[in-house]
Amino acid sequence: MTQVWINGQQDATLDPMERAFAYGDGVFATMAVDSHGQLRFAECYWQRLQDGCARLGFAWQPSDSLLALVHDLAAKHPLHCLKLQLSRGVGGRGYAPPTSVQITEVVSVSPLPAHYRQWQAQGISLATSAVKLARQPLLAGFKHCNRLEQVLIKQHALPQGYDDWLVLDTAQNVVESSMANLVLLVEQQQQLKALVPSHAYAGIAGVMRQQLLLALLADGISIEMRDITMADLLQAKHFLLCNSLFGTVDVCRVDNHPFARWQGTARLQQLLVPH
Repeated sequence: MTQVWINGQQDATLDPMERAFAYGDGVFATMAVDSHGQLRFAECYWQRLQDGCARLGFAWQPSDSLLALVHDLAAKHPLHCLKLQLSRGVGGRGYAPPTSVQITEVVSVSPLPAHYRQWQAQGISLATSAVKLARQPLLAGFKHCNRLEQVLIKQHALPQGYDDWLVLDTAQNVVESSMANLVLLVEQQQQLKALVPSHAYAGIAGVMRQQLLLALLADGISIEMRDITMADLLQAKHFLLCNSLFGTVDVCRVDNHPFARWQGTARLQQLLVPH
């Protein structure tokens, strides 16, 4: 069962004129709580939320009272998902934002999806979605509240035996899955190299993506960030997905194309998976 706090008050009501509700005018972060009741990579999430707000044209930073609430909820709900949504606040009719911004903070807590443990242990399969992401550099990279493209992707039933959708943009570049960032590992001169979508025009550059790339660099694996084609994907030896809730999982198949599971994934899971 999901529990909700609005501006620090549990089960408070949300004004229907909230701009995040009316226009998607806000940002959010989804964070995992580990078994010790600690938020993983919390400072990275605060920074990304601040950056996202700045991209939309308003300033925010976590108050002492919000931080106290979030950390108290985390301590009371180990191995749960904590979500923080920020709305530009209540605005009048019309798209133009109010000159005075009163940000609304919505915190919710819910259990981690149980099937993620199976994904971590066995890997997953992806089917290519017919829904393409629009290329919009002003909105690319950060997690704003308008997720209608993902809603359209998820409206379609997955083929039997597949776990999530692989998503391309309108230029036919490989961007992400419906819920996670991706990293391809290609073999060059008997060494692995990581290929990563840039997210300059579409997709979300998640906090777990950042942590995964740092872990790969620490292992001596070089990283190339650029547009990724389906041809690049089909030439990869290993395929990893990552997000804040399941950490890192192997992709074993895209459509009918198989990928080898990577021996380094288990160690990455120890670093990145909430436990």
